[in-house]
Amino acid sequence: MRRIMPPALDHIDSWIFDLDNTLYAPSAKLFDLIDARMGAFIMRLLNVDAVEARRVQKRYFHDHGTTMAGLMRHHGVHPEDFLVDVHDIALDRLTVDTRLRAGLGRLPGRKLVFTNADADYAARVLEARGIADLFDGICDIRVTRYTPKPDAAAYEMMVAHLGVDPAKSLFVEDMARNLTPAKALGMTTVWLDNGSESGHRGHLPDHVDFHAIDIADWLDSLPSPWGIS
Repeated sequence: MRRIMPPALDHIDSWIFDLDNTLYAPSAKLFDLIDARMGAFIMRLLNVDAVEARRVQKRYFHDHGTTMAGLMRHHGVHPEDFLVDVHDIALDRLTVDTRLRAGLGRLPGRKLVFTNADADYAARVLEARGIADLFDGICDIRVTRYTPKPDAAAYEMMVAHLGVDPAKSLFVEDMARNLTPAKALGMTTVWLDNGSESGHRGHLPDHVDFHAIDIADWLDSLPSPWGIS
């Protein structure tokens, strides 16, 4: 029997997911480890204390999309030095999520990752969550030439790299501002409003097609056979 998608999603053949705080919950506090390494990197680079490093870090994150983009622009930091350093963390805070795995497995078409992190780190996260084999490709910060979301150029490079048709693609993100360029390309958007830091920043209701709190819950909420009947 041919599977039938719910009307709002029956055109989707590419399911694109952000990584951090999307394919795992912010409650895992994995990003706290990355945050700490970012702060230490800035302290060494600028010879400042932890308070000033935090101020610089968050200002660059808000102004440039990522802390790294701000450090590259204002301090000439080589992106690879930063990426390798800040993602050198243990992933033992992550666990295999069988419900998430089942929900992703029910989706037709390709499952893809679009992240401001690097692909090596992304692959480790997917493996730790027990879902690596379900994904067909990753577009990382190297592919986008270190241009981060929400810069529109990053989305154009993602579309070309992953070979997706925006009109047949769905994008899931915890950062509301990162949905706007996806919507402009014609993608269906899902805002994962799960309490991640500054997740509500730049929220424009017209750019959000689906509002979700938990990714596994949202997948389960899709009408059978795509969700739990």
